[in-house]
Amino acid sequence: MTTYNLATLLEDGAASYPDRTAIVLGDTRLSYAEVDTFANMVANLLVSRGIRPGDKVALTCPNLPYFTVVYFGILKAGATVVPLNVLLKGREVGYHLADSDAKAYFCFQGTPELPMGEAGHAGFNATEGCEHFFVITAGLGDPSPIEGVETMAQAMGGQPGTFETVATDEDDTAVILYTSGTTGQPKGAELRHRNMRDNALLGEPLFGAEAAKPDTYLCVLPLFHSFGQTVCQNGAFAYGGTVVMLPRFEAHAALELMLKERITFFAGVPTMYWGLLGALEDGVDVSALRDNLRVAVAGGSALPVEVHKEFEKRFGITILEGYGLSETSPVASFSRYGQPARPGSIGLPVPGVEMKLIDPRWQEVEGPGEHGEIGEIAIKGHNVMKGYYNRPEATEEVIQDGWFRSGDLARRDEDGWYYIVDRSKDMIIRGGYNVYPREIEEVLLTHPAVSLAAVIGVPDESHGEEIKAVVIKAPGAEITEAELVAWGKEQMAAYKYPRHVEFVDSLPMTSTGKILKRELS
Repeated sequence: MTTYNLATLLEDGAASYPDRTAIVLGDTRLSYAEVDTFANMVANLLVSRGIRPGDKVALTCPNLPYFTVVYFGILKAGATVVPLNVLLKGREVGYHLADSDAKAYFCFQGTPELPMGEAGHAGFNATEGCEHFFVITAGLGDPSPIEGVETMAQAMGGQPGTFETVATDEDDTAVILYTSGTTGQPKGAELRHRNMRDNALLGEPLFGAEAAKPDTYLCVLPLFHSFGQTVCQNGAFAYGGTVVMLPRFEAHAALELMLKERITFFAGVPTMYWGLLGALEDGVDVSALRDNLRVAVAGGSALPVEVHKEFEKRFGITILEGYGLSETSPVASFSRYGQPARPGSIGLPVPGVEMKLIDPRWQEVEGPGEHGEIGEIAIKGHNVMKGYYNRPEATEEVIQDGWFRSGDLARRDEDGWYYIVDRSKDMIIRGGYNVYPREIEEVLLTHPAVSLAAVIGVPDESHGEEIKAVVIKAPGAEITEAELVAWGKEQMAAYKYPRHVEFVDSLPMTSTGKILKRELS
């Protein structure tokens, strides 16, 4: 047994450089010592309410300092963090709380446009096993927006600012990240303390990170998602960096922050880079941005070649493309720092990780080269999850002999660099969010006017892909495209519901009755 708690990333920083700025949000600046103290108060609160090591605690919060404070507070108490997508509706929240066996739930109040608190409270009320609900208010002294519900600030109020962190085993589950699968319902990927630690510590070999010359990170990727959580939060804390938070990506605001805070490390999905380049037209001082920016990384979907070239021309820096999944903590491969870009490539496996291409029978596919064999990416190493929470069969389907099969098809060149060819799971990536058609189809089929539905991704200039539902109506049903879109908006998170609906009399099918999605557009 080897004891290690992921909260060490914060605690080491608080011990080594307590006064260094850990988090910036607008005019708020929190030092490592302050973040650590607040996290200790959260840990004390949880213990006082009966949360034991190994219990699950859910968290809904956008990119605000509260996310980091609660995240590390949960870990300090020896519990497991279950971060939830801030766009989930009440019934979706209830599913995640029940599926993860969450005992407590911290939820940000949200805004009138995105009432996270209301959705979270509705999901909490529908979940028998979840015992504690704390609403996180925008201001620490704000009253509870939900009658009779305790605010996090009220609950933390009398708690001490010191805490003896629970000594967890490095193989204990630190975080459960939910990922949708082809089976429709989201599954929770269990990531150990060591999975998350080793992924965060890739900053030095991949990007030249060092605590003596700390980076300043612009955190626009959502922290509830594995990319933002590992690369922008944990990766920053591992090397004493500063995390500058922007709750919602907006290109002009991002460029202003990059100038004001002298951002040295930017991580984003391709649509963000596309947005930044578009916003430069308004006379931003690119020379100052260039002087500060040291590293730019991209993931989530393939970065267009033109964006690569234009960014390098304007910012004087090569975007490093990487690849990973929630199940791999997430980073599995990355382009190499200081080497010329190979547009379209997700790079080489990161240190300590192996990758290979396999066929459906798990046999390795041979033949790298310009027109090398295409196979499914399989990954082995310190980053691979423990498994899907309470789903041994689903885990066995994707992990054999330590190898995790990704569902993504790729080829490899003579130098071992990988190139994604297609996603075998029909996954749609809308604005950096993974959307799984099967899950959307299942919801659409609950509408009485829908007989059959096929969901596909269609090209979209601003989001990369947009979601389209091709629907056969139930006999005699009267519904318009706009009405079905509006209904979907009520039922599903904002990034999931179909923006386009087309009614058809029939769908193209194979002889076995499978819908031929490639014939739809």
